[in-house]
Amino acid sequence: MSITQLSLSLDNVPGTFSAISELLGREGVNIRAISVADTSDISTVRFVVDDPEKAKNILIGSGHVPKTTEVLAVEIPDHPGAVNAVLKPLKAADINVHYLYPHLGRFDENAIVILGVDKTEEAQKVLAQNWVKTLGAEVYNV
Repeated sequence: MSITQLSLSLDNVPGTFSAISELLGREGVNIRAISVADTSDISTVRFVVDDPEKAKNILIGSGHVPKTTEVLAVEIPDHPGAVNAVLKPLKAADINVHYLYPHLGRFDENAIVILGVDKTEEAQKVLAQNWVKTLGAEVYNV
């Protein structure tokens, strides 16, 4: 099960992402996971929200160009080595992890991470074979 991630390229100046967050919040969209990577001029903001289609339409309506990407939401226990239990089988299957960032919620007392990989469907199968649980649409409301 994959989920939809939105991403935006924003000017790296004070208040830019605050305006996006305010816009989405005003329209009732809740940000559930977020990652910001910056260069000196541009920030790439990746986020998972409770209603991806609504958020995409709001952003387009305000002049932004959001990109949608299918990513994996993975449940991991909170103990040393847990992240590697996710990464090791992907490495063995020659699946590249482009990025990983935390979700703001928890599922069954476990942490949730968002994974962007080069082979999403294959990664999901590999993780399932290695007893790693991926989450679907339920992650939008955790």
